[in-house]
Amino acid sequence: MNQAPIDRTAAWTRLAEHAEEMRQRHLRELFTDASRGEVFTREAAGLTLDLSKQRWDGETLELLLALAREAGVPEGIRALLSGEHVNVSEDRPALHTALRLPPEAALEVDGEDVVPGVHATLDRMATMVERFHARQWRGATGRPIHDVVNLGVGGSDLGPLMVTHALADCRPHDAHHVDVHFASTMDGSQLVDYLARFNPETTLFVISSKSFTTIDTLSNARTARDWLLARLVEDGIQGVDEEMVMRQHFIGVSAKPDKMSEWGIAESNQLLFWEWVGGRYSLWGAIGLPIALVIGMQHFRDLLAGAHAMDRHFEQAALGDNLPVLLALAGIWNVNFIDIRAHSILPYDGRLEYFAAYLEQLEMESNGKSATHDGRQVSYSTCPVLWGQLGPNAQHAFYQLLHQGTQPVVCDFIAPLRRYDDVEDAATREHLKAQHRLTLANCFAQSRLLMLGDDAIDEPGERPGHKRYRGNQPSTTLLLDRLTPATLGALIALYEHKVFVQATIWGINSFDQWGVELGKQIAGETERILAEHGGHEGMDASTRALIEAVWRMEKESKR
Repeated sequence: MNQAPIDRTAAWTRLAEHAEEMRQRHLRELFTDASRGEVFTREAAGLTLDLSKQRWDGETLELLLALAREAGVPEGIRALLSGEHVNVSEDRPALHTALRLPPEAALEVDGEDVVPGVHATLDRMATMVERFHARQWRGATGRPIHDVVNLGVGGSDLGPLMVTHALADCRPHDAHHVDVHFASTMDGSQLVDYLARFNPETTLFVISSKSFTTIDTLSNARTARDWLLARLVEDGIQGVDEEMVMRQHFIGVSAKPDKMSEWGIAESNQLLFWEWVGGRYSLWGAIGLPIALVIGMQHFRDLLAGAHAMDRHFEQAALGDNLPVLLALAGIWNVNFIDIRAHSILPYDGRLEYFAAYLEQLEMESNGKSATHDGRQVSYSTCPVLWGQLGPNAQHAFYQLLHQGTQPVVCDFIAPLRRYDDVEDAATREHLKAQHRLTLANCFAQSRLLMLGDDAIDEPGERPGHKRYRGNQPSTTLLLDRLTPATLGALIALYEHKVFVQATIWGINSFDQWGVELGKQIAGETERILAEHGGHEGMDASTRALIEAVWRMEKESKR
């Protein structure tokens, strides 16, 4: 990986000079080339990536590819996929890609082939999933489990939540129906709703925490445990004791088996993953248990296969044809050379409702860094501010800013080409297909209008200022053949690798998150002060006043 500051390289300098010229050019001018769409479109693993609406030309792309080579992107790809210690601050590999290797593969890391362990965990997951789907996982009173609540936060929540929602249509028809739910907030607001509605006899909790020390997750887990014990043991259900409740109503997923055992998770109910899997990259393994419970183990393996197909493309394709590399370079160009530092994710498919939230963590926790591998403060921008929601809803929320606001924003439009082919009733199928065409029409129209502005409208005469569209807003369009486990796996892997390529160019580490650690430490100290009603004298005036407001409220509530 490149050791010199990337903004002092010849490739960066050439791009900065080229950017001065490109800032003066409007996208409508670039589209006078009839072949532009074909030139800037690539396909792989069931995805089509159209980058023609980016504010660049062929020379831009060649200069960006030169920057990638100078930054060591090809070497970085090899290092990532071969298990080198690319997570330099924690001195370990980042091997989420190993979680989707096929069983016949081999990957030796630090003297050990990791593939057998990966598939042993998948097989253990499969056994658990089969028990649920066959009505054989029963609660302490002998009734089959119906509701499974995943207790996790961050990567232990967002990935499984996003995928289970996206692939809910893939639920096996011949399996016992298990409803999967998610609780992540430490305030208990999600959990309290479940506890009010669910039957404790048929409810199981999956505690997902890499360290098994995450306070958000363990706070929810303790509340869940107390609820089960109160309803099943203290209320005196005959033959039910605490050991039985813990064995039948809790599964643990962690890299720390000793901590799971200490908490009370039976060894037979423990699923393990490894320190070389980052939380936000962990849905491919044991953290994906909720996904497998919803879509079945075969579809879960299809999800892995789709991601693995993108891994192989990332490894083998030339840089100029490499989807993750091209997507990353478009981001580098926007952030570092034409000063667009806001990025919106806009899926045009309701099944991808949580995809933007998932990418918010993947990108901003990975690349929201300001220090390089060797500790230097960067002198250039890194990760943009990223947000989004379903495109059809966003059209009625924040597209006004995209079209006529003062902040430039780059957008990713994402949609499947085909949908509703499998709806049995012919009339319903045709109505739904018409709705899908309407959705695609909106997706394509919005990106065209962002690109061309007023020129997209065949309307004579001068338009008043409040009706003018400046255009020249860049966007990417990502099309899936269909939204399936395989294409979703490829889509997620595409963004994972994009993040890594950008980090390699910026010289930062995608795989740590030290920025969140100090906040946790201070929160722990503040919690102690709140509980002990003292010790806040050395704090700033604002925090002292806030703490004292809590104490006053507690005092008044006791009257």
